[in-house]
Amino acid sequence: MAGRLENKVIVVAGAGNIASGLVPRFVAEGARVVLGDIDHEAATSLAQAVDPSGATVVPTHLDGADEASVAAIVELAMSRFGALHGCHANFAITPDSRTKAGVVDLPMEIWDDMMRVNARGYVLCTRLAVPAMIASGGGAMLYTTSADAFRGAPVRVAYQMSKAAILALMRHTASRYGRKGIRANAISPGLTLNPDVPSGMSADLLQRLMDDTARLTAFPDRVGRPADIASAAAFLLSDEGSYITGQTLAVDGGLTMRN
Repeated sequence: MAGRLENKVIVVAGAGNIASGLVPRFVAEGARVVLGDIDHEAATSLAQAVDPSGATVVPTHLDGADEASVAAIVELAMSRFGALHGCHANFAITPDSRTKAGVVDLPMEIWDDMMRVNARGYVLCTRLAVPAMIASGGGAMLYTTSADAFRGAPVRVAYQMSKAAILALMRHTASRYGRKGIRANAISPGLTLNPDVPSGMSADLLQRLMDDTARLTAFPDRVGRPADIASAAAFLLSDEGSYITGQTLAVDGGLTMRN
């Protein structure tokens, strides 16, 4: 039986922790993937791990906050595979996680840089992928937001704001371009870790986040895994999700329980 993403071409923008679940799942479901990251070596390593032949996963350099770079990954998908049916914007920077500063004392250069990448970068993915998907007969935008977009916290204000901005973008895209065959949805993960991939967090911060997750979720014995996000993403990008748009799906173990 064909996979739910059979014959679909998907750009995955961001080759980090969550992508380690997305890319193999999308390929297993029949998709061809163009994978980009500012760390070209990381994108290449993941692509080769999933498909050493290069037939179904093409890695490339991507600076998600640079318009020319985003245009290039969309053009690569179109030229290599002849269409674009899905774009999963899945990158972020988190320098404010290394400080306890609040909005009053957070250096504005940190806020500016995070909004440039985490919010403006997702706008660029949308501006450039949507026309290509319309030309391909329709498709789906998918955005990785965060439980932090819904939870008040005394720290990480720039991260929270950037992830909340994605939700407004998602709803706009769904309502503006739906009649042109474009769906848009977001996935909101909680703490999601691949034990085989270094988190990049300090040991102290990682332990505090894991303790917080264990205390607040419905599953105190584990945190999220990239495969959890990939299962939801494959559904939302597939034709099985064709009547779902403008929605945010929390994949966070019950960290955020809301209507």
